[in-house]
Amino acid sequence: MSNTKRLFLFAGYDKNGVIDDALVFYIRELSKCGDVILCMDSKCPKPELDKVKKHTIARMSVRHGEYDFGSYKRAYEYAKKHNILDNYDFVYVVNDSVYGPLHKLKPILEIMESYNTDAFGMTESKHTKYRHIQSWFMGMRKSVFKNDWFDKFIMGVEKQPHKYLVTVLYENKFTDLLEENGGTWRCPFICPGRSVYNNPRRLFRQGCPFIKKISFTRHNGAVGHQLYYVLKHCDKSAAKHIINGANHAYTQKYISWLLTPNPFAYFTRGIKYAIQKIKGINK
Repeated sequence: MSNTKRLFLFAGYDKNGVIDDALVFYIRELSKCGDVILCMDSKCPKPELDKVKKHTIARMSVRHGEYDFGSYKRAYEYAKKHNILDNYDFVYVVNDSVYGPLHKLKPILEIMESYNTDAFGMTESKHTKYRHIQSWFMGMRKSVFKNDWFDKFIMGVEKQPHKYLVTVLYENKFTDLLEENGGTWRCPFICPGRSVYNNPRRLFRQGCPFIKKISFTRHNGAVGHQLYYVLKHCDKSAAKHIINGANHAYTQKYISWLLTPNPFAYFTRGIKYAIQKIKGINK
């Protein structure tokens, strides 16, 4: 698959309009596998966008408030307007809700593309009665991204009053529409419940090349020992960029506290979280 042509529609956000070190690293690694169009749901000054200029074919910054699908829509609209969609075998929609890649990205892309399904994603959200592709990293063939139903779906994205509705109307709906139109899909990693961010070490051991950012704030820091393990065993360059990005997002003081090598600290955090959960303080 050395000649495979991929387009990544990348959705980013930073409340201060900053493109941090971790995001530059992520986009740079994506650009080694295909072309990237970046849409930031932020007001980013030109010097920030210029950080990824050589790794992208287009960059835009607009505060639209439509979450990731609003950025996917704008990046797709750019590709459609410039008549470049036919140039690609696969189109991916990806966002910056994760840190990574933790190791080489191309092998996992080739695995997903080898499924010969119409669409695929990095992770499958599996609940008792419902399964769908998690929208932070999804790929699709021309049978999807050149199909009228997909065009109508993505161009119909609108601002919603609650983030929950974004999940229902767009993330969940994509899988629904895919199946309703006879499409097939598959993901290499299956994540029951909240395991995608509660069990980053398990996913890493299985080969997933990303950590969800929300893992850094889960369970009062009790997930920190898993993050410490992942960052200790992943690609050293990736770990450096991820820690730099986490320091920007959460402060260096917090990250130093979170990633302590002291096992007793994690034990006490876990006990404290369990007690608070029993009391109904944490959900």
